[in-house]
Amino acid sequence: MLAGQHERPAGIYVWAVYARRRLAGGVSLVFDRLSSPTYRGVDFYARAATPEGADLLTTLGFTVRKTGCVDLYHFARGPKTEAAPLYDSHKPGGAGTSVAVARNLEDLSRVIALRAAVYMAEQACPYEEEFDGNDLSATHLIGYVGDEPAGCLRIRFFADFAKIERLAVRAEFRNTRLAFALVRAGIELARVKGYRRLYGHAQKRLVGFWSRFGFRIFDGAQELVFSDFDYVEMLMEAEPHPQAIGLGADPYIIIRPEGRWHRAGTLDRSRSRAVTRPSVDRTVAAR
Repeated sequence: MLAGQHERPAGIYVWAVYARRRLAGGVSLVFDRLSSPTYRGVDFYARAATPEGADLLTTLGFTVRKTGCVDLYHFARGPKTEAAPLYDSHKPGGAGTSVAVARNLEDLSRVIALRAAVYMAEQACPYEEEFDGNDLSATHLIGYVGDEPAGCLRIRFFADFAKIERLAVRAEFRNTRLAFALVRAGIELARVKGYRRLYGHAQKRLVGFWSRFGFRIFDGAQELVFSDFDYVEMLMEAEPHPQAIGLGADPYIIIRPEGRWHRAGTLDRSRSRAVTRPSVDRTVAAR
């Protein structure tokens, strides 16, 4: 249950403090270290072995939690912020790999450029076969390395399944884990939308890659050829998502931007506004 040196822990237990007189200044250095990015925001826990220790802990802001016959002291280090979901992890200026939902024409331009570089330039796919008329009826994910658009994925939604498709990663970024991040983000987004059956056409040379995520060639799966590559149908049966959005969910969540269901949107402001029906009332007054 102990965290490794470079892992972010769930809690920090202050085991012992012994620093008399001038050595007490060293305590602040320890707590400076515990404010580094790996440990920042993680709550402290401690027990007091002496009355003086109990006085010190309460002076520092610890509160007592009764746990049986032992008092456990707890120090909350500010409000907790939930990690962003996989499909909304990109923040401008960030490092490493991240993923975002395409939401505007500039994002769609990034998707077109990425797929043109991978499928048309590398795999000699004809334009009309790559851009097949489905892009405006789909959800697109964009993968970033730093701030550079480096990959993309398309998801289309049907009655009882979602289709994961058009995964593309630029050649210079294939030594990263971006392809894995995009697929996991696509699966997560589909599950949040309530889909448990995920379907795809995998190039036969990449069946092993898709198998890592739980996709399998199912009984009766057909083999097919398009754009001069051989493909096979694959299916994944996913567990229900605990926060899947369905009927009965908060209607303000349902009207939030795609992939931003975890954050209050512009229309959430309407909650606090009174009903005025301005256009209707003006029409009535004019009569």
